[in-house]
Amino acid sequence: MGSRLLNIQRRAAEHGRLRTGYTQGNRPVRSATWVVTSHSEEHVRAAAELWGGEAEQWTPLNSNIAQWRVITKASSIEALITPGDPLNQYNEMWSAGGCQRRCDGETELLSRQACLCARQFGEDWHTQPKGRVCSATSRFNVMLPDLSGMGMWRAETHSFYAASEWGGMVDMVLAGTDGKGFVPVTLRIEPRQVVRDGKTKKFPVVVVELRGVTPRQALAGPMSTAVALDPTGARAVAAIEASRPDYLAMAAGALTVDDVQDVYRAAHAAGHLTDELVDALKQKAEELKAPAVEPDEDGAYPAEVVDEPSSSNWPAVAQAGSGN
Repeated sequence: MGSRLLNIQRRAAEHGRLRTGYTQGNRPVRSATWVVTSHSEEHVRAAAELWGGEAEQWTPLNSNIAQWRVITKASSIEALITPGDPLNQYNEMWSAGGCQRRCDGETELLSRQACLCARQFGEDWHTQPKGRVCSATSRFNVMLPDLSGMGMWRAETHSFYAASEWGGMVDMVLAGTDGKGFVPVTLRIEPRQVVRDGKTKKFPVVVVELRGVTPRQALAGPMSTAVALDPTGARAVAAIEASRPDYLAMAAGALTVDDVQDVYRAAHAAGHLTDELVDALKQKAEELKAPAVEPDEDGAYPAEVVDEPSSSNWPAVAQAGSGN
């Protein structure tokens, strides 16, 4: 591998944005489905083929540079969390002149003062009308594996509720992977409502969910790229099976019933027990159990020391080994 500049942060190019709303003229409109925007016509047309909708040219507000967008028919899309920390969150206030406030929840970073919104409106500042206080802004960089290009797509939300959920989800994943490897997720727009001051408010929230893998798999450390790209396919199954010990071979090499017990305990602790495996272990224990002892010509039996069973976690196998 070649060298890299050590004083420059390496990152993939941004291909476009994943939005939960769009504009009609100068009027913002919430969307129940994903809106994909990009400077690349190719990317947007590919998204339209994948998730429905019509690709069209579009010029964002306060800009004279045309882009492409598609209002898709999909409320859920598949994505990948990439290595590193993909999430940035600030409380922000914007105007035509740019960003007026950017706060980390305690300190307003532009003025270096204590949080201005909380100081003025208290801990429930986020219930104030939009424009009067900052918006909880979350920017989540993901890769869309079914679109062309190796770049990133930025999902952005100004939802106070999504901010806490995204942070919790991403932090749990990072705790398991240490920011290494890819993690398959689904980005889903979920309709919600709250009742405040006797009034019902409906709004969309973007939910980030694991896709095709269990929490055990996601938190067990970085997964292979093949599994992340195809979490429910044959490659994922093969990878999981490859990591599973060959308990039947271990049982075949057992010399005593205690050895069979050890195999049972290992499979039980790993969550790998199956009816087939229990039956095989029971059969092996039957084969290994001590032969019947006959008395001698005087009617006496030889002395034998019998240990107490060391575990009660495997009754089916223990019974086979005890001769009961």
